[in-house]
Amino acid sequence: MLETRGIATVAIASVLPQVEKTRPPRALMVPFMLGRPFGEPNDMAFQQRVLRQALGLIESDAGPVILAYFPDDNPSWSDRASWRASAALPAPVVPDSPASWEAALRDELAAVRPAWVRFTQRFQRTTVGLSGLEPADWPAFGAAFLAGELPVLPLHGTPALSLRFVVDDLKALYGEAAQADGDPPSARQIDRWFWGETLAGRFLRALRITALESSDNGVKTVGGRFFVPTPYLGGDGS
Repeated sequence: MLETRGIATVAIASVLPQVEKTRPPRALMVPFMLGRPFGEPNDMAFQQRVLRQALGLIESDAGPVILAYFPDDNPSWSDRASWRASAALPAPVVPDSPASWEAALRDELAAVRPAWVRFTQRFQRTTVGLSGLEPADWPAFGAAFLAGELPVLPLHGTPALSLRFVVDDLKALYGEAAQADGDPPSARQIDRWFWGETLAGRFLRALRITALESSDNGVKTVGGRFFVPTPYLGGDGS
């Protein structure tokens, strides 16, 4: 509709089969992780390169369907050899009951939150807050699901959405805490740390298993699709 009214469009695409099926007038395929179509955060020069190539497709008359490929991986994708997690955490021990999960996660969150606060002060932003629930209340909320309950947050109205956004907030807080000090780590380093070295990563795996066994189809759906990325469904975070 936009194109027929004379407004040129360009898609920044991360999944080739979707582009091949939908056939947008112009698309630039990028080799970056999902959710980062212009590359890593805070790398303005690289992001401008992606944007300029995408906008350059508007000048081409080779269509009606133009598919181009961005040639380079983001240099920020490389691991930082000097990076260490901002919060020093003990090796996680997997709890054996909802109550012990709640207590252990509360202790770990208390250790991670100072680094997250430093992140928010340094960058003056945060993506935490989708759930509307305070971080101190996340462990009890998640443990209730492990115990077979289906609590609901007023902001979201269903157990599925309530749990999904608490999980999103938890991952966001840890991801931001990991970037609190010094040069940022690569996205892979954050993922390996979260899923391999934190109790929170194990907590989300346990929540996923519980969600998949839930009688609530919404909880079952969000648990299977949104809690744990496929590469980290195993226990070692590798």
